[in-house]
Amino acid sequence: MDKNGCSILLVEDNSNDVLFVQRAFRQVNVINPIYIVKDGDAAVNYLSGLGEYADRDRYPLPGLILLDLKLPRRSGIEILEWRRQQPIVKRIPVVVLTSSRERLDIDLSYDLGVNSYLVKPVRFDALTQMLAALDSYWLQLNEYPFISMG
Repeated sequence: MDKNGCSILLVEDNSNDVLFVQRAFRQVNVINPIYIVKDGDAAVNYLSGLGEYADRDRYPLPGLILLDLKLPRRSGIEILEWRRQQPIVKRIPVVVLTSSRERLDIDLSYDLGVNSYLVKPVRFDALTQMLAALDSYWLQLNEYPFISMG
């Protein structure tokens, strides 16, 4: 997978948080395309290539998933449970990006295979620093697994 071309799937229902993440990524010059879904069912459909997400040229499998836990229709935890059963998408790295500091959420997320758990900072400059580090590690340094479409 070409690291500069790998896309990011942001699973986030809060439109303000979506705007902050997009703005912070622009500020740190992340050039990777970002696709956004606003609920858990849309995330599963996107990752499965179902419905409006069937065109993989238009909606490619991401190289990285940024996942909020508190989502409508299907929670982030439910997405992680579903993901573990999927031979294609279970290899895609997942970084939880949430406001929850609840020990149960943290432990369960790791039990379900997340690669990292980050708590959304309140200040924009702190978010920018966090996403710069995320870019450096996950989008620049990390080696990606092979993901076959079948």
